[in-house]
Amino acid sequence: MSPIQSGAVEHRRKIRAVKVMAVLGACIVTSFIISMNTGFIKLSPWEVVKTLFGGGTEKQALVLFDFRLPRIVLSVLVGAGLAVSGAILQGVSRNALADPGLLGINAGAGLAVVLYVSFYRISEGAPVFLLPLVAFAGASLTAAAIYSLAFRRGQGITPTRLILVGIAISAGISAAMIVLTIKLNPQNFQFVSIWLAGTIWGADWNFVTALLPWIMLLLPYVMYKARVLDILHLGEQLAISLGTSTERERIRLLAAAVGLAGSCVAVGGGIGFVGLIGPHLARRLVGPKHQYLIPASALTGGLLLIVADTLARWILQPSEIPVGIVVAVIGAPYFIYLLVKT
Repeated sequence: MSPIQSGAVEHRRKIRAVKVMAVLGACIVTSFIISMNTGFIKLSPWEVVKTLFGGGTEKQALVLFDFRLPRIVLSVLVGAGLAVSGAILQGVSRNALADPGLLGINAGAGLAVVLYVSFYRISEGAPVFLLPLVAFAGASLTAAAIYSLAFRRGQGITPTRLILVGIAISAGISAAMIVLTIKLNPQNFQFVSIWLAGTIWGADWNFVTALLPWIMLLLPYVMYKARVLDILHLGEQLAISLGTSTERERIRLLAAAVGLAGSCVAVGGGIGFVGLIGPHLARRLVGPKHQYLIPASALTGGLLLIVADTLARWILQPSEIPVGIVVAVIGAPYFIYLLVKT
């Protein structure tokens, strides 16, 4: 293919990616509006608009600004963070089934949060802003253990070994969490039970503020490293021949993936499959080039989680289903499909 033809193909790919991301953004805005109107307390679209501009009643302002808006914003941020984390893991490991939940990273973050809650009650003033740091520490230790056990000198990290090690460590951590949960007092037990099910229930602006710096710092960094992800996806030997320090870059990208997954799990609970489904759907829409895949994954993950959270609040009103269960209902069949296909 000549340089002119290659440039034309790249231009068409860029135009397509921009159009897809614009559509995804429009879908998120539409879902955002629908979600603001969804809940046990009914707010019409006109009441939502009036309340947003300061014309609603105190009750409407309380429902919209203190309950619904922080939850909706948190859904978009958590979905975007988990999806980008999954895209990084799939690119680094060259494994289509890699996902922070499947590999045990979410479980490691969850164990750290459960230990934290064992000593402090979130409802009685325990610092919410420490949750992402605690989760990041637990996820980092888990990722380091998985990496060291899956790595073989001369072979690197093979996809099969990575999955098997991740599943084994995740199972062990899950068992430890069950033991710790049984020993919690009733107040903390209720919090942890809701949290482990994967729910945005009870979210407020403190949780949004705690998560936002991690998203704002790590997403631009991952975008900056998009070309490195493309090179790593070509394979170990070819990446080295192109002058890339594979081990150093892999560790940096894994740290970014762990930071995104850990901080999202800290405020969103045990929500699985978003890191698996989001990148796969984005790859089908914009292709494998990470310059387009990363932002498309963020938009896809955010859209997936805001839709799942809206359904979780709507299906069994006035009761609510944990959003993690809704995502699992969607994600489990898709995971089986990928497993059979690959």
